[in-house]
Amino acid sequence: MGGVDALLDIPDLGRLREALGTAGYTSDGIRNHLGEDAAAACARNDFRAALRITEAGGRLDTLIRLFICGQTEPLDRVAAALAPLSLEAAAPLLEAAPGSDGVRAGVELEPYGDWWVVADLSAGMRPGRPLPGDHVLGIGGASTTLAAATLRRPVASALDLGTGCGVQALHLSTHAERVTATDVLPRALRFAATTAALNGLDWELLRGDMTRPVEGRRFDLVVSNPPFVAGPGSTAHTYRDSGRPGDAVCAELVAAAPGLLADGGHMQFLANWLHVSGEDWRDRVNDWLAGTGLDAWVIQREVSDPLAYVNLWLADASEDPARQPALAAAWLDWFDAQKVDAVGFGLITLRAAGHDDPTVRIEDLRHTVGGDLGPLIGDWFSRQDFLRNSDLMRSRLVAAPDLRLRQDAELGPDGWEVGKQMLVLTDGLRWIEEVDPVALALVGACDGSVTLQDQVDILAAAHGVPAEVLASVAVPLVSHLVERGILLCAP
Repeated sequence: MGGVDALLDIPDLGRLREALGTAGYTSDGIRNHLGEDAAAACARNDFRAALRITEAGGRLDTLIRLFICGQTEPLDRVAAALAPLSLEAAAPLLEAAPGSDGVRAGVELEPYGDWWVVADLSAGMRPGRPLPGDHVLGIGGASTTLAAATLRRPVASALDLGTGCGVQALHLSTHAERVTATDVLPRALRFAATTAALNGLDWELLRGDMTRPVEGRRFDLVVSNPPFVAGPGSTAHTYRDSGRPGDAVCAELVAAAPGLLADGGHMQFLANWLHVSGEDWRDRVNDWLAGTGLDAWVIQREVSDPLAYVNLWLADASEDPARQPALAAAWLDWFDAQKVDAVGFGLITLRAAGHDDPTVRIEDLRHTVGGDLGPLIGDWFSRQDFLRNSDLMRSRLVAAPDLRLRQDAELGPDGWEVGKQMLVLTDGLRWIEEVDPVALALVGACDGSVTLQDQVDILAAAHGVPAEVLASVAVPLVSHLVERGILLCAP
């Protein structure tokens, strides 16, 4: 673990792993024991049903009450639940409960798929208590969003920047031969070392701010759930605050990417960007990308106004804006001074493909996305390669299997009059493209049997226009539809 000590020594972590496994303290085991409704309620910090179900006090009952419901449990039950790990060895995971002979959880020990994750106690386990500045988050919405958006192709080397308790590194371990993880907080690295060892994994763990511990090294895949929260540059909470003003930490990651990525490597990270009055946010992000030489797909998923944004992140740290008006006001005043109208949230994916004219797309995709983003992003880059490396006019194309035609019609004096015709993908990114009759005819004929050139020749003859004129329209149109995944290369 690169010289980083876990909370327990390796033999004791092996005993803990045995205890959790034999007790059934896994994602499936808990769901089966509690039932879907009670398990879902626990995710909302509603433990009433779970506490009723676990009253019998068996090993799994005790572990659920202790580590999920935040209850104080008798020492004898805890000892039985954790055996063969002794209570003495388990001390770093527990804390004495004032006024009781029992103990309660001192850390978050949460099943996550086939793994266990160890982190600081969440706000739900200690309601009303503000999080300390060096709090190490467990599994949350941002970490699962990034995990679902990450490309999962086999790679030799992967880097998790700002690993926290190690959630992204766990996922990287499934398809990377070597995993390196960094964090500025020593206690975060201790949690990451514990998470790794508890799951029988070995990562290189390095302390330092963002990319500094790996300067001069290159990786096939870099992921980061960085402290992206935009603000005046404070460091009240390390997990959210980078110490850089505004969205500078995200610009910094983009600038570092060319020196971090091996040939063909990808970097993916969650980001915030400012929407400044009188400016297009796309131009702001595009300025970050200019000169990097990297292919890029930037996806905006959410936009918050400053007040909602500040309230969200204060609440995230269990800080009540109503009780700390000066804190909220200072943050909002900074936004006002910078003329910030809103803050965008999304995902930046970069690729070191070695192109002199890299492909850059910056898009607002606040519509519903069906399924995990990772495979969709991988397909998008593959389609970019097809467009760059193929003669489109000689290609045979097929319509996506989930493509549908929707028509917007109005009832007029002569009956229904079709106004708009839209091609719609019902799965994946669910694109909607308004098309004219010529485009509709082109797409309708894409069954993989003839080349695009043949289709253009037939349509040109039918409409009495020169084929080269129609081709000049068809090529950019079809390129766009291929990029969207509406048209695909025939197998």
